[in-house]
Amino acid sequence: KHDLRRTAGERGTMTETAAGMKSLGSGRCFVIGEVALTHDGSLGLAHAFIDALAAAGADAVKFQTHIAAAESTPSEPFRVKFSRQDASRYEYWKRMEFTEEQWRGLAAHCAERQVLFVSSPFSFEAVDLLQRIGQPLWKIASGEVSNTALLDRVLDTGSPVLLSTGMSPLAETDVAVARVKARGVEVGVLQCTTAYPCPPERVGLNLIPVYRERYGCWVGLSDHSGTIYPGLAGVATGMDILELHVTLSREMFGPDVIASITTAELRQLVDGIRFIERMRANPLDKDTSARDTDPLRRLFTRSVVARRALARGTVLSADDLAIKKPGTGLPPDRLPELIGKRLSRAVAEDQLLVAEDIES
Repeated sequence: KHDLRRTAGERGTMTETAAGMKSLGSGRCFVIGEVALTHDGSLGLAHAFIDALAAAGADAVKFQTHIAAAESTPSEPFRVKFSRQDASRYEYWKRMEFTEEQWRGLAAHCAERQVLFVSSPFSFEAVDLLQRIGQPLWKIASGEVSNTALLDRVLDTGSPVLLSTGMSPLAETDVAVARVKARGVEVGVLQCTTAYPCPPERVGLNLIPVYRERYGCWVGLSDHSGTIYPGLAGVATGMDILELHVTLSREMFGPDVIASITTAELRQLVDGIRFIERMRANPLDKDTSARDTDPLRRLFTRSVVARRALARGTVLSADDLAIKKPGTGLPPDRLPELIGKRLSRAVAEDQLLVAEDIES
């Protein structure tokens, strides 16, 4: 079982107990690459996605498990008529189906590539199938959060649940989180806006700390912007989980491609996330940091120098002095106090003055 609990001041840890699961330490964002149905019913393409997302640094590869007869009716309309080969949404769901053996193969492939296999269920039958395969983490799609019967079926497995909030007001999310916690199951809440692609004005990063305070659980972002920017911004605030759609190319077919990033962009995003996490994990003490630059400081700062050759005993005036690099002599802020002082020895033009050059 993966521990998503929080102790005071620190995050819980998803322990590595399933094949492909990477441990999550404090401050490490878990990145879920969402394939959804962009495989377009091709088993080979689904496997290609696993290789590509694993190579790009994803922690998990997520699909959707649709069983047409269990979740839909032949009269279900398309949200957007995108398919030239499917006469109805039902026919599309049917074409997206894989057999249990094929799902097992996808899960095994994820294990080989050391990424977590996750698939969102959309029916009791899908939950049961995925449970037989073995799925240690569940993602409930935003349209299913209010489906208490489906949620209860998932909760029966005892594995952690991530709730998407795309279609839910706070009150509905409150009810769902309470339902999960009442069963003793760990929960994460993902900010999500159901728009494809999602414009920056509607991403809602401001809600992530609200969820953290309100629910005391893991929080994150399910991003549909089709860019890497919300993910980077969210990680900079310390969110725990990032889920986003990924495509092999923006020229691919499918309803989610327009809201996806490419695998090359995913690699850039993951590298940026890990960079940000290292920054956050290593706060600087400014004084210590400045001391570490002493060699460079001496090179780039300046000193008081003789503007021209000056004899011993010269009473210094402003015209006798200049400020030049490097910073290994008396610093520039000492110049005013040198005016009117007498040289204890002769100095050459451009010679950096030191304390021993000035009579006490």
